[in-house]
Amino acid sequence: MAVVSWKEILFLTGLVVGCYWNSLSCGFVFDDVSAILDNKDLRPTTPIRNLFLNDFWGTPMAEERSHKSYRPLTVLTFRLNYLTSSLVAALLFAVHPIHTEAVTGVVGRAELLSSIFLLAAFLAYTKSTGTDHSIVWAPIALTVVLVAAATLCKEQGITVVGICCVHEVFVAQGFTLPMLLDTLRQVLQGKDGFPYAVLQTLLKLIVLVISTLLLVIIRVQVIQSQLPVFTRFDNPAAVSPTPSRQLTFNFLLPVNAWLLLNPSELCCDWTMGTIPLVESLLDFRNLATLMLYTFLGLLAHHSLRYRHTSAKTVIMALSLIVLPFVPASNLFFPVGFVVAERVLYVPSMGFCVLIAHGFKIVSHTGPLKKISWLMIGVLLTTHAVKTFNRNWDWESEYTLFTSALKVNKNNAKLWNNVGHALENQNNYAMALRYFLQATHVQPDDIGAHMNVGRTYKNLNRSKEAEEAYLVAKSLMPQVIPGKKYATRVAPNHLNVYINLANLIRANNSRLEEADQLYRQAISMRPDFKQAYISRGELLLKMNKLSEARDAYLRALELDGTNADLWYNLAIVNIEMKDPSEALKNFNHALELNPRHKLALFNSALLMQELGEPKFWPEANRRFLTYVEEEPDDANGYFNLGMLAMDAAENAAAEHWMRKAIGLQAGFRSALFNLALLYSQSKREVDALPVLDELLHHHPEHIKGLILKGDILMNHKKDTKGAKVCFERILRMDPTNVQGKHNLCVVYFEERDLPRAERCLEETLALAPNEEYVRRHLSIVRSKMAAMSAAGQPISGERVRTSDEEVKPQGVNEGAEEVAESEKEGRGADVGKEAVGEKNERKSLAESLGGGGAEQPKSVDSRQTEQQTRGKSTKEIKDIEEKRAAALKRLEEIERILSGD
Repeated sequence: MAVVSWKEILFLTGLVVGCYWNSLSCGFVFDDVSAILDNKDLRPTTPIRNLFLNDFWGTPMAEERSHKSYRPLTVLTFRLNYLTSSLVAALLFAVHPIHTEAVTGVVGRAELLSSIFLLAAFLAYTKSTGTDHSIVWAPIALTVVLVAAATLCKEQGITVVGICCVHEVFVAQGFTLPMLLDTLRQVLQGKDGFPYAVLQTLLKLIVLVISTLLLVIIRVQVIQSQLPVFTRFDNPAAVSPTPSRQLTFNFLLPVNAWLLLNPSELCCDWTMGTIPLVESLLDFRNLATLMLYTFLGLLAHHSLRYRHTSAKTVIMALSLIVLPFVPASNLFFPVGFVVAERVLYVPSMGFCVLIAHGFKIVSHTGPLKKISWLMIGVLLTTHAVKTFNRNWDWESEYTLFTSALKVNKNNAKLWNNVGHALENQNNYAMALRYFLQATHVQPDDIGAHMNVGRTYKNLNRSKEAEEAYLVAKSLMPQVIPGKKYATRVAPNHLNVYINLANLIRANNSRLEEADQLYRQAISMRPDFKQAYISRGELLLKMNKLSEARDAYLRALELDGTNADLWYNLAIVNIEMKDPSEALKNFNHALELNPRHKLALFNSALLMQELGEPKFWPEANRRFLTYVEEEPDDANGYFNLGMLAMDAAENAAAEHWMRKAIGLQAGFRSALFNLALLYSQSKREVDALPVLDELLHHHPEHIKGLILKGDILMNHKKDTKGAKVCFERILRMDPTNVQGKHNLCVVYFEERDLPRAERCLEETLALAPNEEYVRRHLSIVRSKMAAMSAAGQPISGERVRTSDEEVKPQGVNEGAEEVAESEKEGRGADVGKEAVGEKNERKSLAESLGGGGAEQPKSVDSRQTEQQTRGKSTKEIKDIEEKRAAALKRLEEIERILSGD
């Protein structure tokens, strides 16, 4: 082991900081979104054990859509602190630009973490031989543990076992290939047995190999012996015929070598058409493959034949280059990419060792010493500058993908990703240009056509959107009886059925057609959860409640931990008039996600509507939690005010109503209920300014006009003002019985009995079954007859009657009581008003990751709105009590008016 001085450590640290400090300002881009931002396993509420049950992206390993990338230790590190490993790992090789994806891209830090354990395992293994050449088992045991840790961070970590084997045979024991062949020949010929040193080596290697096989078996069991599903767009050569597949796979080796040698044109995504297939032996690119194999062969020949230090250095460098790259080479199984810069992180260690070894040899040659130092200085400087500038490309998704397009314009995925970045900025017109270009570059790219359709929809161009979706649908593989559909198509491409159905179901005449698309998607993939969710919403809209419930129950079988699904099921229960089951399902949603905003709001609203005081404290708590989550939503404060009114806590009710009005000027329901609160609290003077504000914003608010007219007539003695209110009501709604009758009362108050009589006759024609109107008409007619018989005028200037002499204020009070009895006696006319459009329950569909969904990288869901606000039991009881009191007052008025 070389001794490193503190000066060298400080220099290397400063160099790393200088190269990578600007990466701290970069955001989550590319795979970071799916692996980190959208990964439920990274949330504090997710049990740690889920990290070992799900793949790197948070998808259960049992699901076919899982990428089968099992890296729980990497996910755990992200969860603890995704910055912890970057500086330590970057110390390995400070300035090589190929490291940018592995350092600046957060997902790429799986390579960093794996490489730390890989190097630690290798260093531990180098201590496994004692000074007397005996086996020291503790370092070997530690090596096995560290190999397992490296493998749990990134699959290629297991290749360190091969590196340890190479070190043991060719470095620790000092064998060369001729020596090994000679020993084997002698053993086979029976001339001699295995030397003791060879037996020791074999024993150590057997332990390593057995532990490796156990890790491989466990890894295969974790992915349930299933490889992830990749399409020809991910790795075109993997589905190409012979010899194109073999030639292309071999050509990818010099491509990766060139990226290490000359990292001038780096690209974040090398899939699809980035590298054209090598389809013939006559393709000149085969020369690059031949040259690479020749170079590697010469190095291997040199290192395996000699025992000197240079040979040992070269063989270790080659093992670091070749062995960690094997899992990404398509040698044993196809991978989901063509080239990935981050998988070159560990191989770059071996490459840098080769470069440093070559520099050491050249710098010791007299004439080339100065030139070699100059060249290495230029190399370090240019690489450092390139790395620093490359970090800026990872600042955002837009900068990353536009930089990639400068390198490669034949990759439709890059055009799509620039479009997604613009789409996230709501720049749909520009995004459409990139999506259309993607369809030109790759006409059979289903995802590109889906993106075009979604963008047309965002631009309100439904016809073009449907055409684009139909093109995408036509590119889907046809169902073959007996063959599993999921093995031939990327699962997210099935979203084309969801998106097309979501588009056409906006037309109520095409709901059945949309349902057919959902059912088609389900038939192709029975575990397609999003199809059940979207179909449940549609069935709810079609009022097929039982089928909607069954769809959500099926989705819950597939994902019982999804709070949104429990919420949607609760909405169906409400529509099916099953509030107890709805409340139970709301509670399920909140158990899974205690801060689920819609579940908090609507469950509290349901508790409020049930009218049982035992629910009010919990409803109040949930509304308070909701306003913590949505402090700017006036509806939360309004409903807190309504709960306070139910509990007769007037001060609290006033506070919450004022808070709601402060957040939303002209809040119709809050203004009316605050005015009603003042009126019921004998604060009519305070109610009038609130009603004026209400009618300023909503001049057509009939209940507000009725309440204002009542206050003006009964408390302000302003019959003219009251008359204006009731006349405005009738101009808006000539058939409004409440307004018509109260206007009749105004005429009665003005002593215009003939007009009051005509008014009541008209009111009775509008409401022939209303007994109180008929009775009031009879009273007015009786009064007119009595006054006529007494020779008193029955209209015009007010004249005192004998009744008035007995009770001077009796008639006036009676008129007021008639108006009041109608205000309260009509029951539904004046009472607590629901929030209206904004206080609605909504069906929330889950957002899935993946391409082609209605939202960028996720599936679109439309919210089904249902108004279910009703009156509480307490409210109805209060109204009935007031009706009874009003009827008693009405009987007294009748006695006064009839002269009894």
